[in-house]
Amino acid sequence: MLSGSLILLLRPLMTLICVSTAPLFVPLEEVSGEWVRSVIPPRRAGSRKGENGVVVVIGGSGTYHGAPFLTAMAAMRSGVDLAYLYAPERIVAPLRALSPSLIVMPYTDLKLTRRVAAHILSSLPRANSAAVGPGLALAKEEALLELLSGLLERGLGLVVDASALQPQILGRVRGGRVVLTPHTGEFQRVFGIHPGEGLEERVANAQRAALDHQVTILLKGPIDVITDGQQVFINRTGNCAMTVGGTGDVLTGLVAGIMAKGVAPAEAAAAAAYINGVCGDAAMRELGLHILPTDIIEMIPRVMKNFDRIVS
Repeated sequence: MLSGSLILLLRPLMTLICVSTAPLFVPLEEVSGEWVRSVIPPRRAGSRKGENGVVVVIGGSGTYHGAPFLTAMAAMRSGVDLAYLYAPERIVAPLRALSPSLIVMPYTDLKLTRRVAAHILSSLPRANSAAVGPGLALAKEEALLELLSGLLERGLGLVVDASALQPQILGRVRGGRVVLTPHTGEFQRVFGIHPGEGLEERVANAQRAALDHQVTILLKGPIDVITDGQQVFINRTGNCAMTVGGTGDVLTGLVAGIMAKGVAPAEAAAAAAYINGVCGDAAMRELGLHILPTDIIEMIPRVMKNFDRIVS
């Protein structure tokens, strides 16, 4: 594992990383609060509703109703103006009861079918980004592919997570404004290789996969690796209390929310990873090893207000 001091020395240099048999020269940067402040765009004093980002979240199932809610609420707390949550009709009532801040859009089937995909695409509001996968149950691979293709054709940036992380999607999302957010097991499922245990190996494998498939990858772990194949960011924020279920859903919402503000995928993913980890660190300081993902969401405005700027 690279030490923090070594990374600081490497920052201004070009780091040689060998992936497979092809050497790749990439800049390696550790994400900091100062860097995140430069990435989050300012808000116009005279801005109107919708101008600061609209996010669509597609997920949920009979078993997992909380995951898409956490994603949508994290997106809202990132500072977007609207969040639409598409979920199975059976869980819509409890989702609406959880918060009046979300616009919950029901679909009839419990799983993602081609009929559901067509319904979502036909009723889609004007939006900037979409998060697909938290808690989602898949009925047909074709339905997922049609949904992702339709969202990209409509100009939305995509964050793909959880059950939507399937190897079949790679051909459809190639070259798009897309962030994939796998943990180790999901990375292996999608790309067919284990990302490795050490930081250097994880950086190399993530960078090669991102370059080969022309997507941005946020490889989650004790140290997050974010890369679009041309850039590599390392995030060290976060702690062992964040093993609680739902923290990844919060991260997905943050990525979608920051992308909705017009930030490029790799920068949005790196900023979101940093913010998510800092929020988790703040929650742990207050609550110890007993945090919930909702505690992290509550910390988002306290952390992100440090990045707020208003311009005329």
